[in-house]
Amino acid sequence: MEPELIEANGLQFHVRDEGSGRPVILLHGFPDTGDLWRHQVPELVKHGFRTILPDMRGRGRSSKPPNVLDYRLSAIVRDVTGILDALGIERAHVVGHDWGAAVAWLVAALAPERVDRLVVISVGAPGTGAKPTLEEFQKGWYRLLFLFEGTAEELIQRDDWYLFRLFLGDAKDADAYVQTLSEPGALTPGLNWYRANLPIQTILGRTGGPQLPTIKSDTLGIWSTGDLYLTEEAMTRSAQRVEGHWRYERFAGSHWVPLDEADRLNQLLLEFLS
Repeated sequence: MEPELIEANGLQFHVRDEGSGRPVILLHGFPDTGDLWRHQVPELVKHGFRTILPDMRGRGRSSKPPNVLDYRLSAIVRDVTGILDALGIERAHVVGHDWGAAVAWLVAALAPERVDRLVVISVGAPGTGAKPTLEEFQKGWYRLLFLFEGTAEELIQRDDWYLFRLFLGDAKDADAYVQTLSEPGALTPGLNWYRANLPIQTILGRTGGPQLPTIKSDTLGIWSTGDLYLTEEAMTRSAQRVEGHWRYERFAGSHWVPLDEADRLNQLLLEFLS
């Protein structure tokens, strides 16, 4: 379905709005766009859900504000609630993957009246207070690289995006990521998500950030055994931040669960969100 242009939080977002019934907003991370959810939308729509797929700020055809601080998660939470407001939706199921999961956690914590059920894929809850493990440091090496503005952009694109393709592992949409990020002005906004929210002090575990409210929604956490970037422990310890019912499911495959394990994920979403 062709996206419509929606104004929210002072920006313009390309949003695909399909189906009718109970609303579900699906939030992608980096380096994806709303196209990440292409296997989930038909099943959700067929079973009576209204699916809302925004290209998040800085990605796809949505606005790309110029400053690093424009990509703070606190602002992006307002993007999500603003999109729901523009569509006349008071409350929705929220599903997020990667950075989209981080945003989903915060929407559920800071705007609980807007969230029915919460599904978070790959990224665990912020604010658990745990120190980073050696595995988390090893898997998160790229976060340090992304902090170096200009240098990261040059290294990532060098030799036909060799380092970036290496970083992606066996991602099915690797060529599509390279194509969209090769567009003028597209790469830096994606990296600014890291620069705005993961300064060196946070990466090294020297600051825990503000204490967030616990999650009152029933929550489903999903992690995959082939994830090159995030650990199972970070997801499972999220249970301590959830007041609602907590459910955890381990998948096989890579970081890109919506693409690698579409059939199982679809079945699980239909069960949990119903």
